[in-house]
Amino acid sequence: MKKQNLILGAALIALGFVSCKDDKQAQAEKTVDTYVIYVDSLGNVPTSDAETNWEAIDAAYQSRTMDAEAALENLKDKEKAQERINASKAKYEELKAKLEAEKAKQNEVAAAALSPKQKMRNALFGEGKIGDDMNFDWVNAANIHGVYQQFVHTVEDNKDSYSREDWDEIKTMYEALDSRKNTVEKEGLSAEDNRKIAGLKLKFAPMYTVNRMGAKSEEMSKAKK
Repeated sequence: MKKQNLILGAALIALGFVSCKDDKQAQAEKTVDTYVIYVDSLGNVPTSDAETNWEAIDAAYQSRTMDAEAALENLKDKEKAQERINASKAKYEELKAKLEAEKAKQNEVAAAALSPKQKMRNALFGEGKIGDDMNFDWVNAANIHGVYQQFVHTVEDNKDSYSREDWDEIKTMYEALDSRKNTVEKEGLSAEDNRKIAGLKLKFAPMYTVNRMGAKSEEMSKAKK
């Protein structure tokens, strides 16, 4: 009787182990299925919504990918499950590439729609830094030398392509930047940066005078023709 009880106990333990294993198998299969369904569902999300919520979508994708790959350990047919996961990964990367291409296209369209003045401001100061309000509050003691540097070097690189009107706009922006410098000097501008800015200003002044005169002469010549 005692022997029978031991055998029965061992059988129950073995049955419990099998049941636990089956539960893990079922849960693992469910995890992989959920992952595949999630990736498939992304194809039905409108492009505009996907772009707006991309960070959340990508975070959920990364988390589900980790869960699905971890679930492989509890599956009998690991190879088949891995193939399903790989197929979903490829589908996700395809969707990601499509959205990135669409975003790049939208940026190109937006850039093309910018006014010539705004394009120039973006080139001289950085994308969207200066708008129609000509607000220079973002320029401070820590970055003003870099701002002057980008401004002067950009003008130097493009000086042969500017029209007289372009030079007039450049002068307006340069004077606004100089006005901001007067404020920044009181906020802790270092002597070293001040010296470097002075060098850039010495470089800009004759470049502006000579090239604006040249642009004006060229316009007058064209007008006569």
